Amino acid sequence: MNGSGDPIERLVAELKRLPTIGHKTALRLAHHLLDHKEQSQGLLLALETVTREIHACSICGNYTADDPCRICSDSRRDVGLLCVVQGVPDLQAIEASSEFMGRYHILGGLVSPLKGIGPEHLNVEPLLARIVEEEVREVIIATSPTVDGEATALYLRRLLEPSGVKLTRPSSGMPIGTDIEYLDRVTIGRAIKGRGKL
Repeated sequence: MNGSGDPIERLVAELKRLPTIGHKTALRLAHHLLDHKEQSQGLLLALETVTREIHACSICGNYTADDPCRICSDSRRDVGLLCVVQGVPDLQAIEASSEFMGRYHILGGLVSPLKGIGPEHLNVEPLLARIVEEEVREVIIATSPTVDGEATALYLRRLLEPSGVKLTRPSSGMPIGTDIEYLDRVTIGRAIKGRGKL
């Protein structure tokens, strides 16, 4: 953080570092916090608390105050079923579906040659160890269907195939509530190829 200059300008500069926050939004947020100082104090306390108390789970990488996290320590979870995701937001999205009762492994990113991110930058070695130690029978590679997500899935497939573990990928297709005519051809193609019994 810049130690000199106007405090409001410093606040705006810090807010702009957050994802999707531009200058106007940062300025509006700064003025809101100044106009509502009780909210500022609550926000400050919440930020101090999460900075001090939240860390990555030593097993899966999920954000947690306890180690291991609540998911890794849940005995009702299927330890033989492991879902590999890019980051915590993906884990939370899958959890919100209430359809998955296995465990997770967070890669901490995706392979992206254009951004200079190779497999060595990802949390892959612990994944290999977990497959052996936890006797994992199936790994769901749940990276996003983007160029980087597909490249990461392909890399993981090549890496994990020799282990003999079953490798799967979530099906992708047409989202609920969307008209077919507005979907792109890749989404439609995947939906047709991955069709199921009615």
